[in-house]
Amino acid sequence: MKKITISLLLSLGSFCVTAQDTSNLPKQWTLQECIDYAIQHNISINTLKLNSSSAQLDVSQSKYNQLPSVGGSIAQNLGNNNSVSFTSNYGVSSTLTLYNGGYLKNDIKAKELSLESANLSVEEASNDITLNITQSFLNILLVKENITNLEQIRSTSEEQLKQAQQLYDAGSIARKELVQFQSQLASDEYNLVSAHNNYRSNVVALKQILQLPASDNFEILAPTSIAIQEAVLTLDNTLSAAQNSRPEIKNKNVAIQLAQVNLEKIKASRMPVISLGAGLSSGYSSIQSSKYLPQLGNNFSQTLGVSMSIPIFSRNQNKTNITKSTIAIEQAKLDLSNAATSLNQQVEQVYINLLNAQAQYKAADTRLKVAKESYDITNEQLRLGSVIAIDVLIQRNTYTQALQSYIQAKYTAILYNKIYGFYSGQPIVF
Repeated sequence: MKKITISLLLSLGSFCVTAQDTSNLPKQWTLQECIDYAIQHNISINTLKLNSSSAQLDVSQSKYNQLPSVGGSIAQNLGNNNSVSFTSNYGVSSTLTLYNGGYLKNDIKAKELSLESANLSVEEASNDITLNITQSFLNILLVKENITNLEQIRSTSEEQLKQAQQLYDAGSIARKELVQFQSQLASDEYNLVSAHNNYRSNVVALKQILQLPASDNFEILAPTSIAIQEAVLTLDNTLSAAQNSRPEIKNKNVAIQLAQVNLEKIKASRMPVISLGAGLSSGYSSIQSSKYLPQLGNNFSQTLGVSMSIPIFSRNQNKTNITKSTIAIEQAKLDLSNAATSLNQQVEQVYINLLNAQAQYKAADTRLKVAKESYDITNEQLRLGSVIAIDVLIQRNTYTQALQSYIQAKYTAILYNKIYGFYSGQPIVF
C-alpha cells in the first residue's frame, strides 16, 4: 500500500479527468457512493481489472495446453517431366504430450497465481482510493462546519457592531473602539470568503479523485453525526489483523509462491518430453492408372507413434536459469519482509497519531467550552456597556481560535480512527 499522508484542508493532488455520463449520478453523494463510484470508474483500477481479465484467459489457455493438438494439410502439385502430372496429398495429424516433467501442471499453477496477484492488485488500488476519498470527504465536512461557525461568528460581530454604534451614539465609547468593531466585521467577511474558496477547492479535489468533470454540480451528503470512538483495538490485534488481511501482504506471499512454481517449471525443462503422435494420410497421382477415389482408398494410411525429446546439453542455460530462479525466490521473500515491516510501521504510526488526536480533541473540547463561556460573559458586558472594545475582541479571537482548533482536532481524530479501523479490516462507514 502507498504511504498515507494525513493533511486535512489540503488538496490531494491532480488526477486525470475524463468524460463520463453523469446523467444518473446522485444529487448528493454519501461517502459510500463516492467510494463505489470511484472503484467502478477509476481509470487505474479499471486498467488493473483488465489485467485480471487477461490473467484469467492465461489460466484457461494453460489448461487447454494439456489437450492434444490437431492439424490438417492439403497439397496440390503440378509437375512436368516429359509429361504433365498432377498429385494431391491430404493428411491429418495430432500430437499429445504425455510427460514433460510436470511443466504443464506447474504452468497452470503459475497462471492461477498470476491471476490471484492481479486480483489482489485491484483490491490494493481500491483500498488506496478508499482512503483518498475518505480524507477528501472529511476535508469537505470540516470546511462546511467551519463555514457554518464563521457565519455565526459574523452574525455575532454584526450584532456587536450595532451595540457599539449605539454606545458610540450615546457617547459611551470613543470612535477608535467603534472602528475596531468595524475592522473585526471586515475580517470576519474575509475569513468567510476564504472558507468558501477552500470549500470549492476541496470539492474540486474530490471530483478529481472521482474523475468527474469540474463543471458538474456536486454536493456531498453529510452524515447526521459522526461519533469519535474512544475505545480502539489494541495495537497488537490491529497489527495481526493487518498482516493477515491486507492485499499488499497477500500479494507478496503470492509472489513467493509464483517464484517457487517458476523454479519447478525451469527444472522441468531439463526432463525428457514424451509425446504421442497419430496421423492419417492419403494421396492421388495422375501418373497412376486408377481413378481419383480408388487411389485415395488405396493410398490411405494411418500412423501411431511415441517420441521422446531428451535435452542433453544446453550450454549451461538450465543451470543458470535455476540459479536465477532461486535468487528470485529469496528476493520475493525479502520483498515480503520489507512490505510487512512497512505495514507495521504504518499501523504503529497511525495508532500513535490516533492516540495523539484523541488527546488533542479532548483538550480542544475543554478549551472551547471555557473560551465560549468567557466570550459569552464578555459579550453580555458589552451589551451593558461595562467593557471596552479591546477586551471584547480579545475574548472573541480566543473563542474563534478555540473553535477552529476544535473543528480541526475533531476531524483529525475521526480520520485517524477510520484509517486505524480500516487497517484492522473494518469498512469505512459514517
